[in-house]
Amino acid sequence: MRVEALATESGHCATPDRIIFSRPYRAANELANLATVLESDHSHGDGQFTKSATARLKAIVGSPHALLTTSCTHALELGALLLELGPGDEAILPSFAFSSAATAIALRGATCVFVDIDIETGNIDASAVSEAVTEHTKAVLVMHYGGVAADMAPLLELAELHGFALIEDNAHGLGGTWRGRALGTLGTVGTQSFHDTKNVHCGEGGALLLSDDLLMERAEIMREKGTDRARFLRGQVDKYSWQDIGSSYLPSELNAAVLDAQLSEFDAIQAGRHRVWNAYSKGLSRWASAHDAHLMTIPPEREHTAHLFYLRMPTEDSRDRLIRHLAKSGISAPFHYVPLDTSTAGKKYGRTPNPCVRSAEFSSTILRLPLWPLLNVDQQDRILDAVDAFSW
Repeated sequence: MRVEALATESGHCATPDRIIFSRPYRAANELANLATVLESDHSHGDGQFTKSATARLKAIVGSPHALLTTSCTHALELGALLLELGPGDEAILPSFAFSSAATAIALRGATCVFVDIDIETGNIDASAVSEAVTEHTKAVLVMHYGGVAADMAPLLELAELHGFALIEDNAHGLGGTWRGRALGTLGTVGTQSFHDTKNVHCGEGGALLLSDDLLMERAEIMREKGTDRARFLRGQVDKYSWQDIGSSYLPSELNAAVLDAQLSEFDAIQAGRHRVWNAYSKGLSRWASAHDAHLMTIPPEREHTAHLFYLRMPTEDSRDRLIRHLAKSGISAPFHYVPLDTSTAGKKYGRTPNPCVRSAEFSSTILRLPLWPLLNVDQQDRILDAVDAFSW
């Protein structure tokens, strides 16, 4: 039974004793930073907080280049524009992903090619990618689901062998690593999300990560409506003008002010989230073994971000019953993505070379437990007790 009524995603209308799924973190300097912007004559983008937040982001991920955007969706669209995806091109992506990944491809006129996932992680299956590559493959999009790195070694080998670009949708993965390398910096382009459901947020926001100097030059122009305004602000040209195609992807200084405050507390945010994640992992292991449920696990050579904690039930019916059981205890525990290959737009703008059976199974059996940095011990005990009381 796939009905959104089973559980709300955000729980903004929740009653006071209800444990909502996600609560945006509040950083200490947010209001002070906002006041600084509002009292200045500069509330549009590329001010002091844009510069500061960008520097903090680059320090966390170790990327030589980063551009703040209005959303991760816009970062993905900018990446697709930068890679010149177009009609006749194909981009391979996991069926189990958010719609923004597919939309960025379809907007350029390219074809989305949906492939299956690794059932253990929810990440794209490299062997499925290998089978789906054709002479038209121009890019492969990798989502690091839940902030756990995909199996990057075979994907990087395939990219080198076939010459396609790797796009990293790292919306969940700020601070995560694969073999010691930061997620978002492994491919041709990386994208970040700062939506208020993410570990670090500014309400709505995102970023594009790049390592190539030439791509950065062009991306900077595309982000600013196709103009060389950034060079003008640096004093490199005496006037700016239209140079290329592009759009308005630059966030306001108000968003950047909040993001800067959030990034300044990144370590504290992550410590709080890992505390909750670890308690779930330890506290539910015995229950999961007794009930044939699979808890989220982290493969070797990966550092995860504690963006979410999920469990997979044996069947869709048992998953839906657990969601309803938790809802009766005042706990919001939603499922996640509906596979893209089964969606109306997916059928219109993409193709699926092989059935995505693992994506369907993962989607129909997963639920996510509430997770935010200030979730207290009493709340977490309530959640653990409620899950432990469930059986069928």
